Amino acid sequence: MANTFGDDLFPEVRNPEGTCFINGRCLVLTRDRRRVVLVSGIPIAQYAPGDCMSEAHAMVSLVELGWADQNDVAKAFGYSARTLRRYQQRFTEDGLAALGRPRGYPPGLARLAASRRKRIQNLKAQGCSHHEIARQLGISVPAVRKTLRRLGWEITPPVQAQLPLIGAAATPADSSPAQPLCPPASPAPGGNPKLSAFCSKGQASPPTSQDTDPTNRGIDRLLARLGLLEDAPPLFGSATAVPRAGVLLAVPVLVVSGVFECAQKIYGSLGPAFYGLRTSLLTLLLMALWRIKRPEGLKEYSPPDLGRVLGLDRAPEVKTLRRKLAGLAATGRAAQFGQALARQRVALRGEALGFLYTDGHVRVYHGHHDLPKAHVARMRISLPATSDYWVNDSAGDPLFVITAEANAGLVKMLPDILAQVRALVGQRRLTVVFDRGGYSPKLFQQILAADFDLLTYRKGRYRHIPRKHFRTCRTRREGRTVTYVLADQEVRLLKGRLRVRQVTRLMDNGHQTPILTSRRDLPAAQVAYRMFDRWRQENFFKYLREEYALDALVEYAAVPDDPTREVPNPAWAALEARLRQAYAQMDRLQAEYGLEALTNLEEQRRTMRGFKTAQGKLGRKIGSVWQRIQQLEKRRAALPRRVPVQSVVDKPVVKLAPERKHLTNLIKMLAYQAESELLRLVAPHYRRAGQEGRTLLQSALASAADLQVTETELQITLAPQSSPHRTRAIAALCQELNQIETTFPGSRLRLRYAIQEAA
Repeated sequence: MANTFGDDLFPEVRNPEGTCFINGRCLVLTRDRRRVVLVSGIPIAQYAPGDCMSEAHAMVSLVELGWADQNDVAKAFGYSARTLRRYQQRFTEDGLAALGRPRGYPPGLARLAASRRKRIQNLKAQGCSHHEIARQLGISVPAVRKTLRRLGWEITPPVQAQLPLIGAAATPADSSPAQPLCPPASPAPGGNPKLSAFCSKGQASPPTSQDTDPTNRGIDRLLARLGLLEDAPPLFGSATAVPRAGVLLAVPVLVVSGVFECAQKIYGSLGPAFYGLRTSLLTLLLMALWRIKRPEGLKEYSPPDLGRVLGLDRAPEVKTLRRKLAGLAATGRAAQFGQALARQRVALRGEALGFLYTDGHVRVYHGHHDLPKAHVARMRISLPATSDYWVNDSAGDPLFVITAEANAGLVKMLPDILAQVRALVGQRRLTVVFDRGGYSPKLFQQILAADFDLLTYRKGRYRHIPRKHFRTCRTRREGRTVTYVLADQEVRLLKGRLRVRQVTRLMDNGHQTPILTSRRDLPAAQVAYRMFDRWRQENFFKYLREEYALDALVEYAAVPDDPTREVPNPAWAALEARLRQAYAQMDRLQAEYGLEALTNLEEQRRTMRGFKTAQGKLGRKIGSVWQRIQQLEKRRAALPRRVPVQSVVDKPVVKLAPERKHLTNLIKMLAYQAESELLRLVAPHYRRAGQEGRTLLQSALASAADLQVTETELQITLAPQSSPHRTRAIAALCQELNQIETTFPGSRLRLRYAIQEAA
């Protein structure tokens, strides 16, 4: 049969010559001495093969916009992934012009000698600019900048000239000097005393957007791409029923907390970006208040909807936000950031720091890295984990958090914690409250020597107090009367070298709970109330685990740990276990020998010699076990009780990367503090604030709202709540917040709040 479809039923089809596929939708086509980069058939770049700058920009664009993987792009263009990462860093730091720099050290340019580096440092110390130093030494400005960076100088990116087509130059967010932290404002005559801690955080000349349409920020994104913008200024548009816009209720208390000023002071800038430091930080804070517990949770929400709340066309998405977190963590300044926030918190709520509650929280780890184990009290088991130690004020609000090295106990961590507290509060004498994990009479001496008072439970054996010494004591706290049955006495520890006060509570079932304190000025009922009030911190941990995913891992990376850190010697522990078994066997044999002696019939064995002869086999067993005990004790004495961890494990000694987790802990701490401040404002207007206050606030923060923008104000009108009395409570909260006179971060718009009346 003749082939009616042609000579070849399956003709060979080949790609055109010069075609290189990157992935399923991206390819590079080279033809007629031109190269075109196509994404889904649409050209995004066209350049000559010898144009290195255009080629580098095309590679960076493919990766940054998420069209292709870094390794695939590098392989298609004939580069290594490291080179592509270097291009990304250059583009992020200095914009498009940095991509045109040739590879390697500039040819014909002599390297700087040690004497010239010293001269650069001297000229910089005299206040000379980079251009002046380069002119005097005959070198380039980038060489001056790199040398100063290697010498430890913090280089502020210069403000570059604006494009001619833009009418007004955009002011980078980092170009204005940082504003000083605002002290607590004095209450105005006749004003609300609850607002005395708040102050207006105005910004000097905030940058303005070059765009006019809030839903299209193309010009600002272009400026950020060119390295001319460090943070997109907020640009709001009027809209109705904006989802989750009720979270803007928390903006005034977040601004008052000083988080943005502290971040600007500690981190400075994230470099040229559309989502800069302020925007990224505000996004993370609002995510916590929205109960978006991880960056991956942003996938479930519409970026344009969230962007309208932030004053942007789109909120940052998962990859962008994780990259911002990684950039902040790479600076290694999370501890400094936490200290700055704690100083600001002390300035705002110093009256709540008379009693400081300190306790550790164990974050269980289920990954593949070998981490030290810690006892998880809520699970009653030891598991691989990381221990964080939190310090909370008398109201239960967190002040700061530190991560323990190798799950160090509270006895070891308390001196370092108290040193940080002393740096925050000065010479003020505070009372430190902790549980039995910190019980150590020697530690008590250190606490008292450091000019702190202590309050803790007594641990170990103690004498029960006769019932006749107990008295009924009452105290009134937070509008209610609390009654205890207590005995008050002085006790001596460390063989009489340490005298402290012991307040013992008698329970209905007869159980006695002794409390130790150095405070002799407090009534016994106050001592008991303050000690049992430690459960506020336990409730705080439970709330953060459930509502903020406190135990969730932010990253899975591990970093090297100290290999010389000492751990218990496994060989010593093994001998100790065998020794305990030998002693137990000895006790059994001795008991059996004694029983035989007790039941011995004198008419059969009248002398001890006869008894030993009859029980010779049992006596030989006892002798053998005793010899084994002596040998084990000698072998155990020859071994050290603690050895370096590297000598115990075969794998490298690692720990979880602490920076990103510490930073997210601070974000969650700030969100909880904001909730607490809103709760204090709404409590007088809501009868069940103690039981349902945070639930009410969570509903209000997640509710929709209408946004109305004027030249000077951003008016937020929330949707009514589920019942009239809840709506009235939020209306009173809106009035309280309006008195703070807060402007939205990064803008000149003053925030005004209201709520629609319930139908």
